[in-house]
Amino acid sequence: MKHIIKIIIALCVSTSFLNASEPGWSFMEKIPLFEAVKGGKYQSIRIPCILALPDNTVLAVVAGRSRVSDWADIDMIMRRSTDGGKTWEPTKVLVDAGTDVADNPVLIWDRDAKVVHFLHQVDYARIYHMQSTDGGKTFSKGVDITPQLGAFMEKFKWGVIAPGPGHGIQLKNGRLIVPVWLAGGKPITTGREAGRARSHGPSVATVIYSDDHGKTWHCGDILPKTLQNMNETVAVEADDGGVMFIIRNGEPGAYAKAIARSPNGATDWTKAELNKDLYSPICFGSALRISGAPGKSRILFCNPDSRLNPKPNRAGQGRARENLSVRLSYDDGRTWPVSRVIEPGYSSYSDLAMLPDGTILCLYEHGNKYVSVARFNLEWVSSRQDTLSR
Repeated sequence: MKHIIKIIIALCVSTSFLNASEPGWSFMEKIPLFEAVKGGKYQSIRIPCILALPDNTVLAVVAGRSRVSDWADIDMIMRRSTDGGKTWEPTKVLVDAGTDVADNPVLIWDRDAKVVHFLHQVDYARIYHMQSTDGGKTFSKGVDITPQLGAFMEKFKWGVIAPGPGHGIQLKNGRLIVPVWLAGGKPITTGREAGRARSHGPSVATVIYSDDHGKTWHCGDILPKTLQNMNETVAVEADDGGVMFIIRNGEPGAYAKAIARSPNGATDWTKAELNKDLYSPICFGSALRISGAPGKSRILFCNPDSRLNPKPNRAGQGRARENLSVRLSYDDGRTWPVSRVIEPGYSSYSDLAMLPDGTILCLYEHGNKYVSVARFNLEWVSSRQDTLSR
């Protein structure tokens, strides 16, 4: 009898893996990766960034915060998977800037150089670039690229600078694109933190880019200032080879993401326009192109869609962050007719990636103390109405 049970279990397991690759098979699973522990080293875990490599390696980076604050002693911590996010190696510290802030992680896979690029900010005053040639096992020492970005100061007197957060992109022509935001916060004049800016506004959105695989970085144009406090932004390559930005903003009463476009991801940005399909409680959201079959346009967007809850968040600075949802566009980000809920309760920042087999990964904050990864496919998003093979 025991042998029969083992055979039945084996058949069930093998059938589930077989069905996972068949068109029309829908799946969703969630795996907890990081947890903030009261009284522990990290009182808060935030700002997820995820990257999937061609060999099924997945890198997940978050900010481990000593207290619940953007200005705490913050480390960049990472977990790594070699099987598409099913199992994970132990957490390790990727960046420790002493008692300063190390935050806003950005990962990019450089398909030409076969390199993982990692960018982050330190103390909201400097941007560092690191890279890995072994799939995230090790990273080079951080290089301060802020001196290369002096052109920004000529256009906007910033006191705060930060990349991303979330993944950056590489265009078909090899250009690396990293959204950046600048804030004109006034420096503190007295005390231990004298000279440091401690404000997220007023802010503007812009970009840095590299055409030589991260050796040098350049300033793109600052987007036309049409909305208040444009800041955390995600980039998607557009159908025409240009770049679409989906932008967080603080436009009074809008509670919607804004979209701007550039022909090359660096200059000639259109004016940012609100997209009412992309409700946002003033929060970062992620986007990812997953086009699939030739001639098909598909873009995913993930964000807390709390439009049915008019109550303000705990800080009173926007709507509640809950009901994390993934939306799907078939027309290059103009409309978003398909939506599925990933996490109905409290949920906030997220980042998206896709494995070579089409499995979608979403690394996201939830429950006010966890960061988990959700693994699902297009069939799940579309309620089995769509598949990548067509």
